[in-house]
This record gives sequence, structure tokens and C-alpha cells, in this order.
Amino acid sequence: MAELRLGPLLRYVDGSSATVWVEAGRPCTAEVRCADGARGEARTFQVCGHHYALVPVTGLTPGTSTAYEVLLDGETVWPLPDSPFPPSAVRTPAGDGADVRVAFGSCRWAAPPADGHDPVGPDALDTLAGRIAADPDGERPDVLLLLGDQVYADETSEDVQRWLAGRRDLSEPPGEQVADYEEYTRLYHESWLDPEVRWLLSTVPTCMIFDDHDVMDDWNTSGAWVEDMRATPWWRERVLSGLMSYWVHQHLGNLSPADLADDPAYAKVLAASDGDATDVLREFASRADTDPASVRWSYRRDFGRVRLLMVDNRAARVLDEQRRSMLDPGEAEWLRAQALADRSSYDHLLIGASLPWLLPHLIHDAEAWDAALCRGERGARWAGFGEKLRRAADLEHWAAFPESFAGLADLIAEAGSGPEAPATVCVLSGDVHHAYVAEATWPGDAADGTAADAVGTAPATDGARGAATAADVASVVNAADTAGASQAARAPGAGGPSARVLQLTCSPVHNSVPLSMRFGFRFGWSAVGRALGRRIARHGRCAPPPVRWRKTGGPWFGNQLMTLTLRGRAAELRLEQARATRDGTTRLETVMRTGLSA
Repeated sequence: MAELRLGPLLRYVDGSSATVWVEAGRPCTAEVRCADGARGEARTFQVCGHHYALVPVTGLTPGTSTAYEVLLDGETVWPLPDSPFPPSAVRTPAGDGADVRVAFGSCRWAAPPADGHDPVGPDALDTLAGRIAADPDGERPDVLLLLGDQVYADETSEDVQRWLAGRRDLSEPPGEQVADYEEYTRLYHESWLDPEVRWLLSTVPTCMIFDDHDVMDDWNTSGAWVEDMRATPWWRERVLSGLMSYWVHQHLGNLSPADLADDPAYAKVLAASDGDATDVLREFASRADTDPASVRWSYRRDFGRVRLLMVDNRAARVLDEQRRSMLDPGEAEWLRAQALADRSSYDHLLIGASLPWLLPHLIHDAEAWDAALCRGERGARWAGFGEKLRRAADLEHWAAFPESFAGLADLIAEAGSGPEAPATVCVLSGDVHHAYVAEATWPGDAADGTAADAVGTAPATDGARGAATAADVASVVNAADTAGASQAARAPGAGGPSARVLQLTCSPVHNSVPLSMRFGFRFGWSAVGRALGRRIARHGRCAPPPVRWRKTGGPWFGNQLMTLTLRGRAAELRLEQARATRDGTTRLETVMRTGLSA
């Protein structure tokens, strides 16, 4: 009998179809059978001795929920015997008019075993799983966005380090970091075999994108960094294994059935001789590393009248200091085309990017200043200092690519303007180990300098009790809907969009937040920090950014998730933190809830 080694993961879901990802213990046929008669099957493919399948399920009915089971060569392997969790189910959307709930976060260290000490506190994904399992017919996300650092290749746990020590000498580079594909699979098994997370990922659809720790801290931070890494004897195997494992475990499930049918890499994998696609995928990863513009990791998903553009802001970079860009020209054009295509078909535009577009003002100015130094604005000695500082302080967000920052601002302004403008354009990000809300305005916009103060964010009235009730959420969304209807046609000023433009940042899901980081981000938003940032930017002869922004909520620190509830042209945002209770359990407590209509 074939063993189910990892999964199932419910990935893509629309009104009539879904995809389910599994890893099996040997070559076999994987089958998904739903209680309503919908089904699908796929033959496994092999990578480095591991066997995977992405099973397409067809025949689903819109607006329904149906339990499913997984079979390998005809034998049922999921649900697990004596499982304490409810049956895994596929919930299909009802149509364009239905609510859409999008939960998101980033940066998750694998949680320790249930009987182990957790030094960073409760895991937000574990806690979300517990809440859904306790009330399987209650509220749950329609999709969970995992915005980077799903695994940490460079910060392994003690359990993984003991396993690594059993297969190689850890005194040799890369030491306690992972070195090859097999070691990457250990990270995914450690993270995704967590019982609560395993069940959660089997019943809530997910969209994923990588960030640096999925490969290595500061991955692609600069051309000089890449040159230094390529000079080390272990880097090539590391980066190829990172890209291969990401394609298998994360990227493949991001794609719709139509995208999969048109994907040349997937076609080659399925057609590989004897089912062994290792060489095929290794060649693909090599090309992705040496010619990033030839591979696209970004993708689009539509959820009713909500459009999600998940953007690769890590591997698609142009790193030449004189033409430095967050996105290569082809990637930038793809993003533009997807944002502007058929705008009347969506009411909300979500841009998922692992790195925040809008940062605390001091940090933004410091990154722009450092980028100016690195390209030689103040001479060679300052350029060398700037490169060292960039790596030491992680100065590599959108602000460190000034032309890309401005280009995204221009695209958002265009997508958010005119008679077909959506109600909101939201950039969803993680990375920075805290949560905040910032609102962008354009010089001359009627809302410039006033919108943030007028709306702001409201603390949750039920923070001491935990999650908001359905009535609470409905009242906020309905109020926002009324406000949105009255303001939807508000005219922008020169260059400003009519849509509300927001940076929504949520991190970490499960990670540490040192006191120095808390102080730094709070100071970065302060008036003193902002004034200091302006002085730094003047030293670098930096042009002022084309947009202004103001923090309207946060910063919040802890293990947390944000959820956007989108209904028509209304939007409601909720931030929840995982907290321990007196009886030894954990729960998600609402610490902020607010409407986000235009």
C-alpha cells in the first residue's frame, strides 16, 4: 500500500473545480473522491526520490461544501484513522455576489511538538485550525495567502539540526542550514505535518509566494551579494534545491487548471521518462537562477469580483546598480496588464507582495538613501559602505528600488482611477515581523492628509473575548458598504486615484519579535523618525516619493493573521493575534477591526 507522506493540501478552488496536492511514499495513482460525486485522479511524478501528484477535481457544484477523501492506488489514506478533526471539505464559491474572506500572513517557524516548549508563543495557523475545527460550519477564510518564509532554509530547528548531523558534517558549510533537495523536504515535513496545520491546509485553499528565507536571508539583495554567494562551493546546490522544492511544494498549487494546461514546465515534468522529473526540474531551476526573466513565479487569481495579483518581488529583480529594479521589464509589464485588464470585472484589487510597498517613513528614506549610495551618488567609499549597510540592515524593500516604488505607485493610481475604478487597491505584505495599516494619498488628492484621520482603525470591542461575532462583522461591513456607496464617485485630485489605496502588512504567523525591532519600527513611524529620514534622504540626493502615506493602524506585535472580508464595494479588515488562555489552550483574539470602503 502506498503511504501518504505529506498532504493533502487543498490549493486552487473555483465554482466547479479544485486541485489537491499530495506526496506519496512510492509511484502510484492518487485519487480524490468527494461526497457529492465529484472526483479526480493523477499519476505521481518523481523528484529526487520523492513522489508527488497534483490531483484536478472536477464536477463540483457552486456554493456548496463537500467532504472528500484521498486514495492511493485505490486504498483510502485520508482522512487519517481516528482523526480528531472534522472531515476535510472543498467549499466552492457561490458566485460574483458572495462575500470573499481573504486571510493572510507570513514568516512561520515550524511549531514545536504539542508537548514541547514554544519560545515564541502560540502559532497563529495552529490556532486558526483549532477555531475552524471547533465550528466547521462557522466562518473560515475562502483563501489563505502565505506571503513568504513558509520554511526557513537558513534557520533550522534543533530537531532538523540533529537530523542533518546524521547525514553530513555540520562543521562544513553550510553547517546547520539546508544544503540540498532532500534537506528541503525535511523542512516541509516538519512544518506541514504539524497535525493542526496539516488539517487546516487540507480544508482551506491556499496561495503562496516565496521570500528570502525560503532560500536564504538576503536572497538577491544585490548583484554583489549574488556574486559573493556564487563564489561559495555550496551555493549552487542550495539555490537549485530551493527553487526546485518551491516549485513542487508551493508554486505548482498556485496555478489554475487552465494555467497548468499551458505551463511548459509542468508538461515536461509529467512527460518525463519513467516518471522521474528530477533532471527536467533541475534544468528549469538552473534557468530560473541564471536567467530570472525567463521564468514567471507571479500569478493571478480571481475570487468573484476580487482580483489577486501575487507578485514575485524576490527572484524577478534586476540587480545592476545603474538600472536596479524590483521587477524585470517582462514582469512589470505582466503586472500592469493584469491590473488594467477588464477593470469593470472587479471591485477590489489585491496585490500580494512579500515585501511591503509602504514602510515607516524613516526606514523608507534610509533604504532610498542607501540605494543612492550603492549606485555611487556620493562616491566609491560611500558605495562600499552602502553595500555593507544594505546587507546588515536588510535595506532591500520597494523603497530600495526607487524607480520600482514609483512605478508601482503610478500603476496603482491608474488602476484606481476613472469610471471603472475599484473601491480599494490593497497591497498585502509580510516580512517585517509586525502588523500595520498605512494609507496612500497623492499630492493634490482631495483626500490627501485627511483620509487617514477621518477613518483610521478602531480597536476591537471584543478583544478580551476573542474572535468577532458574525453580527459584529456584518455591522461593520454594512456600515462600510453604506459609506462606500456614498463616496464611490469621489473625484481625485491631480494624479490621485478614486479608490482607497492601502498597505496592509501582517507578520509573523509564528516567529520572534525582539524588543529592538519593536522600538525601531515604532520610532520609524514617529515624527522625529520622519524628520530624521528626510535629512538622510537629502544626503543621498533622493527624489521625494510620488505618494504620501500615513499609518492608520498599528504597529501590532505578536503571532497574528489579518482577514479581509469583501462584500460588493465594501471591505472590512480584522487583525487577530494568537494568545494563550488560562486553561492552557490558545485562541485568536481580535485586536483591530475597521471598514475600508472608498
